[in-house]
Amino acid sequence: MDYQSSIIGDSNPMDNLEKQLICPICLEMFTKPVVILPCQHNLCRKCANDVFQAGNPYWQSRTSSISGGRFRCPSCRHEVLLDRHGVYGLQRNLLVENIIDVYKQDYSSRPLKKEKHPMCKEHEDEKINIYCMTCGIPTCSMCKVFGAHKDCEVAPLQNVYQGQKTELSGCIAMLMAGNDRVQTIISQLEESCKAVEDNSRQKKEALQRTFDTLGEILEEKKNDLLQRIAKEQEDKTGFVQSLIQQYREQLETSSKLVEKAIEAMDETVVAAFLMNTKQLIKTILDASKGCQLEKTEPGFENMDYFTLDLDHIVADLRTIDFGTGDEDEEEDVDEEDNDTEDRESTEGRTEGQL
Repeated sequence: MDYQSSIIGDSNPMDNLEKQLICPICLEMFTKPVVILPCQHNLCRKCANDVFQAGNPYWQSRTSSISGGRFRCPSCRHEVLLDRHGVYGLQRNLLVENIIDVYKQDYSSRPLKKEKHPMCKEHEDEKINIYCMTCGIPTCSMCKVFGAHKDCEVAPLQNVYQGQKTELSGCIAMLMAGNDRVQTIISQLEESCKAVEDNSRQKKEALQRTFDTLGEILEEKKNDLLQRIAKEQEDKTGFVQSLIQQYREQLETSSKLVEKAIEAMDETVVAAFLMNTKQLIKTILDASKGCQLEKTEPGFENMDYFTLDLDHIVADLRTIDFGTGDEDEEEDVDEEDNDTEDRESTEGRTEGQL
């Protein structure tokens, strides 16, 4: 309903229809046969062939040994793939061809419109009706007879019009073929850019995994070394704590003997003093003889033997870089040369012995 109302409301629907029947290549009304592209746009088959031939110069005819080709729709840039028949393998749009026939019949029955004809700037009452081939500009007959173009070669406008229109159509086809090639290059560059991005991503992930593995190895080694230090600390502190306990027990025993000796010194009865003193003195002497407990050696608390010398490893880590593989290949070649020399010297000695 909306489409019908827009047609009815249009002051000149035939003019609007004519715009829909213009070929985007030659800019003229479609010339039969009209072919329809997979994207549903239409072209004159001749124009389609001109574009196809410009983009596929090695495809000569339907009998060519080269199979198929491609070109892009001038309206939407959709890529059209053709088989070995070229544009002759495209389907004809009979509906558009019938509409063109109906339009031409209606157009021929309508009165001709009075078109505004360009006038000569030098002779305002003269229409431009000839083309100066020497100067390459349209002009009027008066200019040829009396004016600036009297010594120039001229030709009818219609003859030059047809020639230049054909030339312009060829230029359009050439430009579109060039655009197709540029679009192909752009697509290739985009694919190359995507490949670079994919390869870079893969290499980044591989590098990350490598350094994660190195980190895991270092973490595992660190934990192992820390456990060894902790074990040494535990053994040493345990030994020292046991010595401290032994010395405390000795100190406690000695303190008790001191208390007994002081009590004995306070005894005023001589007989009582002598009865206990001899045994007490013997106990003190025995305790003094047995007080030689174990001690720690000098430097016992030192842990310097757990020091790591990583300067060479740090230097090697700083030299980490991406390898090209050339060095490995050179080493393989050197090894092969050495093997060859060894075999030759062995064979020489064998021949000398014989």
